[in-house]
Amino acid sequence: MFTGIVEELGTIESVEPLEDGSRLTIRGPVVTQDAKHGDSIAVNGVCLTVVTAEGGAFTVDVVSETLRRSSLKHVDAGERVNLERAMALGERLGGHIVQGHVDGTAVLRDTDQATGLTSFDLPSGLAHYLVEKGSITIDGVSLTVVEVADGEPARFSVALIPTTKELTTFGRRAAGDEVNIEVDVLAKHLERLSAAQLAQQNPGAPAVTGDNGGSREAR
Repeated sequence: MFTGIVEELGTIESVEPLEDGSRLTIRGPVVTQDAKHGDSIAVNGVCLTVVTAEGGAFTVDVVSETLRRSSLKHVDAGERVNLERAMALGERLGGHIVQGHVDGTAVLRDTDQATGLTSFDLPSGLAHYLVEKGSITIDGVSLTVVEVADGEPARFSVALIPTTKELTTFGRRAAGDEVNIEVDVLAKHLERLSAAQLAQQNPGAPAVTGDNGGSREAR
């Protein structure tokens, strides 16, 4: 479990192909201070399990399913990534409840440099989980939705303050970049519960599922 508050900008040191995915070596002195084998670290919003951690760097194995669903399939040596350790009990929840299970990707369209208002295109099947002033996780960063416009693709916007741009990968993003999206898990649970209630009331009605068809999110 994470909060969507990035702890540091890490650097991809190497990408090693594996039979069913790839192994990333990432430099992150802050998140490796107490990291050990089996710990969880969110990399651009994707919850990954630490294989080794030493000398200020750690390795993680990324399976093909995660690569398919996330932008990690595009990372290369030298690229900066957002890092956050799993939340500890008793700490402040500065962002919102983030699982690190990516629902899909969106594409950055444009940013108003004066206001920080940044818009993204995303699959229309995910748009119904977003509401004005609701929470969304983009590349592991907890942000507030400003507005949502339905369509194909759907579009939504968030407002980025200078601090967010400075401390995360948003300061290096450009139009056309692909980003990881995790919608609010509470919205997904509500949809599932509502669908079950509707099915009981209307046995012949078709089931309601999101864009991922009810499959497990990437991890």
